[in-house]
Amino acid sequence: MKIKDLPKIDRPREKLEKYGPERLSDSELLAILLRTGSEGINVVELSGKILRKFSGAGLAKAAVKELKNTFGLGSAKACEIVACYELGRRHLQNKQSVMLLSPKDVWSELRDIRDHKKEHFVIFFLDSRNQEIKREIVSVGSLNANLIHPREVFEPAVRHLAAQVIIAHNHPAGDPSPSQEDSDITKQLVDAGKLLGIEIKDHVIVSKSNFFSFAEHKLI
Repeated sequence: MKIKDLPKIDRPREKLEKYGPERLSDSELLAILLRTGSEGINVVELSGKILRKFSGAGLAKAAVKELKNTFGLGSAKACEIVACYELGRRHLQNKQSVMLLSPKDVWSELRDIRDHKKEHFVIFFLDSRNQEIKREIVSVGSLNANLIHPREVFEPAVRHLAAQVIIAHNHPAGDPSPSQEDSDITKQLVDAGKLLGIEIKDHVIVSKSNFFSFAEHKLI
């Protein structure tokens, strides 16, 4: 089947526009780059064959000479693939993923909100190796209250393909001890995470000079 014969929602480019790149398979992403297939095979099928031949990180390391004439690629497409991976390497080589292994790591990362006058509720989205994918402030509350809804935590967690999350917020008054509201919110989020298969790794409350970890106190 040719790509133009597929329903629009199943075509890689249309799918990317509607849902974003995270929802596409590796074959679909490569298909967008290649644009067209070869004789008797559409571009998604061609991409799948290329990815199977250059398994793992092989495609990222392949040279133009290796790719040229593979399944009828030709020089132009081989150069496009090599150029794409090289551009990615150059942009990502200085990017360092923060690894969050302890509540103290979280406290250190939150130096920008520790002494704020309002509560800031922060989510660290992590991969399965405890490396930070992204950090977001999802809510800013009043001086002594900051309610958060599970959808504000888990909608972006799903979008960022997070395996686990750490939730955190500051206590402007200086005492990081949890309130009853903090405990209730934590339980609500932990229960919601279990349903979605996304672990709440910890809830860390920070102040200017100290922190409280729900995980360390075995409250999660």
